[in-house]
Amino acid sequence: MEFTGSQTIAATREQVWEGLNDPAVLQACVPGCEEFIGESDEAYKAVVVAKVGPVKARFKGTLVISDRDGPNGYKILGQGEGGIAGFGKMNAKVTLTEAEEGGTLLTYVADAQVGGKLAQIGSRLVTSVANKLAAEFFTRFNAAMSTPANADAVASK
Repeated sequence: MEFTGSQTIAATREQVWEGLNDPAVLQACVPGCEEFIGESDEAYKAVVVAKVGPVKARFKGTLVISDRDGPNGYKILGQGEGGIAGFGKMNAKVTLTEAEEGGTLLTYVADAQVGGKLAQIGSRLVTSVANKLAAEFFTRFNAAMSTPANADAVASK
């Protein structure tokens, strides 16, 4: 499944770049994220609870950031296991550019694969839930980037 999208963030590219590289901000902004721990400058461990249709699972996985080109973007390779619910794998490219109306335009292209019960649910429902989670992430991330006080508040959730 391929996902693409873009979002204007009310912050400079440098601020958005810093937010995208801050484990505390990411943990606060990823819906259902219980844990987001940096193991190195490139690798992170995460625990995320997600519900897709009738399947709710706690996914434990890893994210690896590569091709860092601050403040222009990077690539992400992620995978998670959710027990009997199945697994998910994803690779994405995130690009940051100046938005015409001010702020930063964050554009992403992602390819995801799911297996187990998640695959049996069907790609339409999985895509719908993924788009909803992405929208929630961007709402939280935009709030976090709009002011330093909001970033602290989001990170403390």
